[in-house]
Amino acid sequence: MEKALKSLEKTIALGRLKDRNKMERRLGKIQARHPSVNDLYEISLRDAAEGVRLFWQMQEDRKRWRDAREGAYLLRTNLQADTAEELRSKYMQLTEAEASFRALKSELSIRPLFHQLEPRVKAQVLVAFLGYALWVTLKHLLKRRAPMEPKPTASGVENAQPFSPMRALALLSTLQSADIVLPTTDGREIRLRRITEPTAEQKSLLQQLRLSLPDRFERNRECSVDPVTALN
Repeated sequence: MEKALKSLEKTIALGRLKDRNKMERRLGKIQARHPSVNDLYEISLRDAAEGVRLFWQMQEDRKRWRDAREGAYLLRTNLQADTAEELRSKYMQLTEAEASFRALKSELSIRPLFHQLEPRVKAQVLVAFLGYALWVTLKHLLKRRAPMEPKPTASGVENAQPFSPMRALALLSTLQSADIVLPTTDGREIRLRRITEPTAEQKSLLQQLRLSLPDRFERNRECSVDPVTALN
């Protein structure tokens, strides 16, 4: 930017540019091309004895402020807090709220709402809240207990990251239950509900979450035999 300002200053001083409107347009273009440092300079076109001249200089107080804030993440807010940590915690609640809306709309597929009656709308809001509560519970369980998932980086080094709820559910989604139907000689049926054998990765995740799968579910209430026969 300084190189461009010096060039414009020289052009005006040599009389190659005399129209003030054109000077202002050239100056505006320079400022537009360098928005990241434009605030560091005090720039003006002033009338002098020899005609209109360009005057500019670095604002030292602005430069010191820029150097001090370099690499820092600054927040401006009207929230009240006693410490910086407390203020940051309050601010991060905003990102949590935004993340919850994303989870409801994408991962949980709650939206959009097509109900017109108020009780139905409230019912779906309740279902959405319960679903998100379970989602958050799973997220915190994964942070505390689940194994770390490796993530490749540009340099080829892998950084371990906690499993996301979506990744965990996708991994466990292949677990299925199936009914084994055994006909008897007297014309009845024995129905046993079994669970598919989890993979090694699924077993590891379930073990870390301290969850266990039963060998079989309780019998179907519509089973054609009595509980003793079904369980034996």
